[in-house]
Amino acid sequence: MKIAVVGAGYVGLVTGACFAEIGNDVVCVDIDKDKIRKLNSNIIPIFEPGLEEMVIKNKQAGRLSFANDLKRAIKESEIIFICVGTPPKENGEADLSYVDNVARTIADVMDSYKVIVEKSTVPVETGNEVAKTIRAYNKHKVDFDVVSNPEFLREGSAVKDFMNPDRIVVGCESEKAKNIMKKLYAPLKAPIIFTDIKSSEIIKHASNSFLATKISFINAIANICELAGADVEKVAEGIGSDKRIGKAFLNAGIGYGGFCFPKDADAFVRIAEKLGYDFKLLKSVQEINNDQKKRFVKKIEKALWVVKGKTIGVLGLAFKPNTDDMRFAPSLDIITELQKDGAKIKAYDPKAMEKAKDFLKGITYCNNPYDVAKDADALVIVTEWNEFKELDLKRINGLMRHSLIVDGRNIYNPEMLKKEGFTYISMGRKEVV
Repeated sequence: MKIAVVGAGYVGLVTGACFAEIGNDVVCVDIDKDKIRKLNSNIIPIFEPGLEEMVIKNKQAGRLSFANDLKRAIKESEIIFICVGTPPKENGEADLSYVDNVARTIADVMDSYKVIVEKSTVPVETGNEVAKTIRAYNKHKVDFDVVSNPEFLREGSAVKDFMNPDRIVVGCESEKAKNIMKKLYAPLKAPIIFTDIKSSEIIKHASNSFLATKISFINAIANICELAGADVEKVAEGIGSDKRIGKAFLNAGIGYGGFCFPKDADAFVRIAEKLGYDFKLLKSVQEINNDQKKRFVKKIEKALWVVKGKTIGVLGLAFKPNTDDMRFAPSLDIITELQKDGAKIKAYDPKAMEKAKDFLKGITYCNNPYDVAKDADALVIVTEWNEFKELDLKRINGLMRHSLIVDGRNIYNPEMLKKEGFTYISMGRKEVV
């Protein structure tokens, strides 16, 4: 099938590459000329395991191309995926101006039947507005269908998630569009949940908000465990073994970050408000998440007594491992607060340092974890990269000025750290001195 993917960001690029991988003819279109130039030169602007190889392979096979010419892509495609950004406004609502621009361009250019698919995360009723916009600007008066097909791609495993989905959600209003989407996704052999468009749009926000809720819940439990002298990891094991609850997203830490959870939770609160519902539960989830980063900074301040003038080594900058995404990363707030306290910051991340430089100033970026540890008064774990779990702790101890580790991701065994001579502080577990 001939597919146009509008927007070559995290979602669009993975979506385009994966559709090409299963045999479709795909063009990814973006207004960013420099991004398209890089993609045409096999320079992938994001780090995502397996993506670079898939892009190059399908380009060479002639199934995947990149362009700036949206109008031509619309004319030559049967299915158009809208994967443009929906960044948050100051009030938390999603900015849908990019979606609107694409919808108007489609309406102006299309001269044959098209299936127009919302892939970007959008508020409920966006599909109706897209259809209304296209009808209003439908220059050639041709038939079309609007479909909602939310993505459930985790950064760091997006290619795997696309190729092996738990489920595919499709919101549509016609049998013709339904059959086209069935045919498109048939090679993945995954269950497809067909719904109306509005239900599909809510499924995406509800899914991310539920996962954010689960993270904030276990972080609240971690805080109770600290006060009671219990171990949150044992508590998480106990409740996660209940099949109704499950173990996923029950890792206590410094809270969720990235572009999706914070943005989608904010947007869902605003969506509910517009519909006349006060989503108090989700507001509490956001409050707990913001508070968790502050609690982590307080742990560091308490352990060091005086932060001003001391060197703090930060391991991990991306919001999660296996990505270079710095958007809404907890490291941003944590480092900024420590800098306000007068700390000198050294940092290392396996993939995110170049992007971090756009967000964080006045810190020393190091080549490896051992450079970070050298002469540090404290070592702070912010992102749980596997590389950090396998450090030579004896070497780390010998490099540091003070053998203190404050672990925001609970990647180490407390007793092991004690044996290595560290003062070890983690989340929801007893301090080991």
